[in-house]
Amino acid sequence: MRKSVDTARSTAITGISRLVTNDPGAGPGALGIVEDAAVVIEGDRIVWVGPSSAVPPADIGFDAAGRAVLPGWVDSHSHLLFAGDRSAEFSARMAGQPYAAGGILTTVTATREASTPDLAARLDRRIAEMVAGGTTCIETKTGYGLTTVDEARSASLAAAAGVDVVTFLGAHLTAPEFASDPDSYVDLVCGPMLDAVAPNVQFIDVFCEEGAFDEPRTRRILAAGMRKGLGLKVHGNQLGEGAGVRIAVDCGAVSVDHCTYLSDRDIDLLGGSSTVATLLPVCDLSTRQAPAPGRRLIDAGATVALASNCNPGSCYTPSMALAVALAVIQCGLTADEAVAAATVGGARALARTDVGVVAVGKRADLHVLDAPSHDYLAYRVGLPMTHAVWRAGVRAV
Repeated sequence: MRKSVDTARSTAITGISRLVTNDPGAGPGALGIVEDAAVVIEGDRIVWVGPSSAVPPADIGFDAAGRAVLPGWVDSHSHLLFAGDRSAEFSARMAGQPYAAGGILTTVTATREASTPDLAARLDRRIAEMVAGGTTCIETKTGYGLTTVDEARSASLAAAAGVDVVTFLGAHLTAPEFASDPDSYVDLVCGPMLDAVAPNVQFIDVFCEEGAFDEPRTRRILAAGMRKGLGLKVHGNQLGEGAGVRIAVDCGAVSVDHCTYLSDRDIDLLGGSSTVATLLPVCDLSTRQAPAPGRRLIDAGATVALASNCNPGSCYTPSMALAVALAVIQCGLTADEAVAAATVGGARALARTDVGVVAVGKRADLHVLDAPSHDYLAYRVGLPMTHAVWRAGVRAV
């Protein structure tokens, strides 16, 4: 990894074959593409965008040499705070065993037993993997502790590690100690646990699914988070059609994530709301589920995001490039739509306006592809495509 020595100095990135800005005012199409482009960054902000022929002087120069540049990936859904290994579960699933939410408890046991330095080191390694693949804005969740102490520890570690957005997912599953009394566990999540994590989190999330939390408990937990001033998210419609999308839209959640099994009514609801439909196509692939109906969502007018869902059980990869490729190949998105979903779509799923866009005043998050166009992400699927990365103005790759 390479890091800039002096982030206060300006850097001009020139020789960009195709710059994706996600700013329709900068160039044609929704992606606002600028050909033969340049970008100047200073500190942690973008200070100039335009043609290479007009680039102003800067302290440092970087020649992209005909490569494409995108906003850094905005990964709006990941589970990075865990210990242990579930490779045997994955192999069993590949041999025909269906995916079920209960495997999460295996990770809960390992995470509770892990030392704080060990968890911190694991988190740092996973963040480094994300950045190495072009991800510059990272959301991650708690949810593998399921006690007040362990959930608070996870939230604190994520905040200290420089994760951009931390989400409280105490409602991942009912803790095993409360298996016979799930309502008392909801009391804990809505009370002492929420109080303990609140200083370090921005969102609250609920796994609304058969085997996890039903509609009344989901609504109760979301209401508690709203009273605490947190944004709302829902894990919904992953294992089958259910109430997740309807609850998310009813409650004004910023996103509902997975959206693998959607009814016509679900699609209409998302198309007519501000709730972002976050698709996790690598998870669908690794659980052998049908691809999410991305094409139908976009045609209905829904805002779509793509995220990695990096986690130990159903999707142990941080590759946003793979998520983009699968969205094109399996979910029916165009390359333009998939790149937008993985950048500005992810930003909307985090209620952020400072990332996912290359424009003056935005955070200097840039991803230089080792290719002349973003079309190559799906065209040459599986190849490493990241040539250089700036995260908040610091060169990280």
